[in-house]
Amino acid sequence: MRFPRLAARIIAALTLLTTASHGYEVEQQMHYPSTQDGTVLRIISTADLNVFEPILLAFQDMHPSVAVDYVVVETADLMHAIYAEGASFDLAISSAMDLQTKLANDGFAQDYTSPATQALPDWARWRNQVFAFTQEPAVLVVSDDFFGTEHPPTNRDELIALLRESPERFRGRIGTYDVRRSGFGYLMATQDSRNSEAYWRLMEVMGRLEAELYCCSGEMIRDVASGNLALAYNVLGSYATSQLAITDGFRIIELSDYVNVMLRTALIPVTAENVADAQAMIDFLTMLETRPDLIAASNLPSIAQETFRANTALRPIRFGPGLLVFLDQLKRAAFLRNWEDSLLQN
Repeated sequence: MRFPRLAARIIAALTLLTTASHGYEVEQQMHYPSTQDGTVLRIISTADLNVFEPILLAFQDMHPSVAVDYVVVETADLMHAIYAEGASFDLAISSAMDLQTKLANDGFAQDYTSPATQALPDWARWRNQVFAFTQEPAVLVVSDDFFGTEHPPTNRDELIALLRESPERFRGRIGTYDVRRSGFGYLMATQDSRNSEAYWRLMEVMGRLEAELYCCSGEMIRDVASGNLALAYNVLGSYATSQLAITDGFRIIELSDYVNVMLRTALIPVTAENVADAQAMIDFLTMLETRPDLIAASNLPSIAQETFRANTALRPIRFGPGLLVFLDQLKRAAFLRNWEDSLLQN
């Protein structure tokens, strides 16, 4: 029966939550006990539990002696935990490619090479320290109740024009990331600013219409599905797809001018104690494309080069020094000033 295993997970998670003492905020935490005596793999991650649990359970099926402690935090908190506190985790999984790259660049990640990691495309790994295992687009999510039979915008120019034409209709009913709080939101915003001048025009229009600011994609999706928001911009597409599988009330739009595609990545921190199981998990994640059952259960699309050839609007964010540019303190401060001037006009 699964009930004893579930009960053990819940009790262990509650114990961990009540005894934890650190400077980063834990959003979710769960312990997955092993079915045999063995080791514990400690993972800090930005992937929600309901999204990542199928992958964790499948890994344990292959490695029954490995228990898993899984901690969910926001992207900035993951960076703080590893970079500032030297927290002891065996694996760090994040949607913020720039922050993961900085961890590796500044000496906070271990090297690892295996046939599985070497099989990744060159653009899906960084210095044999940061390994991508999903490719997830940033999308526009629109409310069915709000738009009805009306055709929603299909690119950024159409979106800007629609908002300008009907300001009272959209006032207070637009959602996007608060990039001061969200590492993923900041990554998407900086990439937008590099891709198109339309980004700043869109931010100014959203600011005039008193856009609602969010920390997380899940909250934006729920507010669009309920009709509280007309639309939400730069939502993580995998989360939207996952939510659409269990509810309705919204549509997902990949804008035709361009779509930023984030690569979700994993790295082994230098503070890792259980390196062997962390390496096994990386190999498992990089072979996600061979497990369509897990892709369907998690709605996390695996690395697939043919996807980009089929849709030229998709623009994968590339690893490299360019990802670190907007993490420079002066450049970050300047970017956030411009963003605040655009979004916070009242």
